[in-house]
Amino acid sequence: MDYLRTPDEAFNDLPGYNFDANFVEVDSSGMRMHYVDEGSKDDPVVLLLHGEPSWSYLYRKMIPPLTAAGFRVIAPDLIGFGKSDKPLNQKDYSYQSHIDWLKALIQSLDLKGINLFCQDWGGLLGLRIAAEMEDRFSRIAAGNTFLPTGDQKPGEAFFQWRDFSQKVKRLPVGRIIGNGCFTRPEPDVLKAYDAPYPDESYKAGARIFPSLVPVEPEDPAAPANRKAWETLLKWEKPFLCTFSDSDPITKGADAIFRRKIPGCRGQKHVTIENGGHFLQEDQGEVLANHLIAFFQDR
Repeated sequence: MDYLRTPDEAFNDLPGYNFDANFVEVDSSGMRMHYVDEGSKDDPVVLLLHGEPSWSYLYRKMIPPLTAAGFRVIAPDLIGFGKSDKPLNQKDYSYQSHIDWLKALIQSLDLKGINLFCQDWGGLLGLRIAAEMEDRFSRIAAGNTFLPTGDQKPGEAFFQWRDFSQKVKRLPVGRIIGNGCFTRPEPDVLKAYDAPYPDESYKAGARIFPSLVPVEPEDPAAPANRKAWETLLKWEKPFLCTFSDSDPITKGADAIFRRKIPGCRGQKHVTIENGGHFLQEDQGEVLANHLIAFFQDR
């Protein structure tokens, strides 16, 4: 597999992001996944999973309060994103390959008792992995995400986004993040989201991701996602919904989780006000406080 590695200097002086870099090889080719690892290794684990087309920079406002509250925070960059390696060929990316790469990280670090927060593709991957590695997960919090099987069509907003991502000549990552926020971030922040991609050749993973979402029952990922739902329908461990109030892509998905997943019963679900699709960017500190209360509640 041919892949690119973004030069380290691309990540110099990013506002608010001063975390040490850590890497783990996730396949036999030596391809590396980057992850932030903050807090004591003896502390309970919080796993923060980002989506499309962001990277662990999205969690920079949340990592310090979570570690201050006594958690070890792991925030990986999915393969193709952030400081992780980036396969050149779009055909090297699949739903299953992303599952396998993330599982390799979890197994390599031997993460247990995981408190998961997942957003966007972080949920499409994280919820499936939690169902498939149930013994490693303690609690789940989900925001602006879902686990699709292709049996129900997404809304028109998703199809518009998918069409744009596949047809646009240059994928404007920073602008996409800005447009997905309730309050547009400052220019230097948007540039930080662009930092992993010196040119279009680095964006194969970011570009292909929307087309990997199962929207038909015959999608290759549909059977495994249906099987994951079988586990989630019996999931008694605590499950919290922390969706925002201004995301047209995932609006209403939290109601499905609350209705179907037993672990949602009795939880203090919250709607984050003044939050767009990227609620971590809009309301990171607020979201972190809700997660701290949920993850600490025993």
